Amino acid sequence: MEHLGRHVIIELWGCNAGINDASLMKQAMIDAVNAAKATLLNINVHTFSPHGVTGVAVLSESHLSVHTWPEHGYMAADVFTCGETTDPKAAVDVLCEYFKPSEVDVVELERGQLSRAISSGTRRHTRPQRPVDRLPTAVG
Repeated sequence: MEHLGRHVIIELWGCNAGINDASLMKQAMIDAVNAAKATLLNINVHTFSPHGVTGVAVLSESHLSVHTWPEHGYMAADVFTCGETTDPKAAVDVLCEYFKPSEVDVVELERGQLSRAISSGTRRHTRPQRPVDRLPTAVG
């Protein structure tokens, strides 16, 4: 194993109205966790007024979270798992099956690169060489 975990960032555009249904979202999240071969510890899904759903599934291996903007047909999700027995990308297919997006963007990150590991007991802090670039905000 060259890394400690995998983090899959998912953007779904053009989703159906199901992204505003908390009970459907909860079932989709449970099915996504099962597809990823992860272990569900707890799940909480909340509906906002007038619309939108957010949910977090706490896993033995880390988490799955979802956030929706039904007025834009958009859903953001992420799945972070540790260990070698899970498949976080499998959650993407489940979410797509439930919410039928017209566009899907997925980014997978390897977290905790072991090649960067240092000897036990030593802490390493790094600072950016310059401040983080900030984009100007529109005034109007």
